[in-house]
Amino acid sequence: MSPRNPLPPPPPPAEIRSWPDREARLADRARALDELGRRLLGGGRLAMFLLWFLLLQLGWGLVGVLLIAIGQPVLDPLMVMTGLVTSLLGIGVLVPAVWLTVRGLRLDRTVRERLAQWAVLDRHGPTDARLRAPVLSASWLLLSFAMSGFGLWMGFAVPAGVSRDDGYGLVAYGMGVAMIFWVTGLTGLVKAVGHYRFAVRLTGRGPAEAS
Repeated sequence: MSPRNPLPPPPPPAEIRSWPDREARLADRARALDELGRRLLGGGRLAMFLLWFLLLQLGWGLVGVLLIAIGQPVLDPLMVMTGLVTSLLGIGVLVPAVWLTVRGLRLDRTVRERLAQWAVLDRHGPTDARLRAPVLSASWLLLSFAMSGFGLWMGFAVPAGVSRDDGYGLVAYGMGVAMIFWVTGLTGLVKAVGHYRFAVRLTGRGPAEAS
């Protein structure tokens, strides 16, 4: 996380809490939950999710040039050399894209943990209702479902639609594209559904049960 824009810290331990009254505690809780919810599902987080997905596809597409070249029934030396150059560029894109994706997943886990820690402090209907973020939650859910479904369909369509004359490299490239769609969509689905279930529990039960 950026040191200039850090996550809200977890609530202080019970033995050193110094809120003067419940209203002060609710105010801090509301600020923390709003910020953590934005970090998890906000428009900026969705944009980064899509950017990392596009980088993964770009990197794999550059590697795919080499896969397609060496998978042809008759090798074209010029195409193979071009594929070697583009594959190096592709690896240079894939490595940071994978690192950023893993880093984002770890950050999401930290955000969820802090959401649960702040949620159990108390209960406040308007604050807890905002955490559902129905528009953002639906955006994550629909987009992730579309990506995952397309990737799953593509995983079956590519092997069936590629002939032997097209070469097995095209199959390998297409399956990689399908895998990126499916895995990325699946991670988004897990996030959207998990957050919605958490928010529903938070608004429908007492604070001790919300975690």
